[in-house]
Amino acid sequence: MSRKPIIAIDGPSAAGKGTLARRLAAEFGLPYLDTGLLYRAVGRRVLDAGEDPSDADAATRAAQALQPEDTQRDDLRGPAADAASSMVAAIPSVRAALLAFQRNFAAANGAVLDGRDIGTVIFPDATAKLFITASPVERAHRRWLELQQKGTPADLTTVQADMQARDERDSKRGAAPLTAAADAFVLDTTNLDADAAFAAAVAAVKTRLRG
Repeated sequence: MSRKPIIAIDGPSAAGKGTLARRLAAEFGLPYLDTGLLYRAVGRRVLDAGEDPSDADAATRAAQALQPEDTQRDDLRGPAADAASSMVAAIPSVRAALLAFQRNFAAANGAVLDGRDIGTVIFPDATAKLFITASPVERAHRRWLELQQKGTPADLTTVQADMQARDERDSKRGAAPLTAAADAFVLDTTNLDADAAFAAAVAAVKTRLRG
């Protein structure tokens, strides 16, 4: 493991973990990796090939062929990418193919990584672990606003239903289900603005670093 800190940020979609993770990386001078993009990129490769993201063989081939530039695509967000990402992430062989990539990323210089199983599976011994959450209604509203700002037509009710379905898949999947690590600091951002959430996260990380 790295001598520099590894900060694991987990939580459901639209809870604010990505924004917090990027700000924490800048605050503590660490590299940042949005691990969810790895699964989105795998899902997108499967869709591009005209295959089913729930097909373990197809998804595993896509994961094994993944290139760093795949995470830079501009079509890794939205309902189709959300669903494909959740499906490929439930496949153990896909997770195995991406496990080494994530661990190697942080091995030399530490890192801030955000995802759904960073603190429980990828880095169970992370220096600091945060689990970022918010109410389902608030998260759906945030995602709907994000889609609106991008000019993507979206119905709020549909967005909320899609998000609830994904939450259920993520929490009940056999491979690394979405859950807070026992030693994670749980931060509910429902009633917090970005700066208040960041201040709380920094304080939690500093406490762990001093520990």
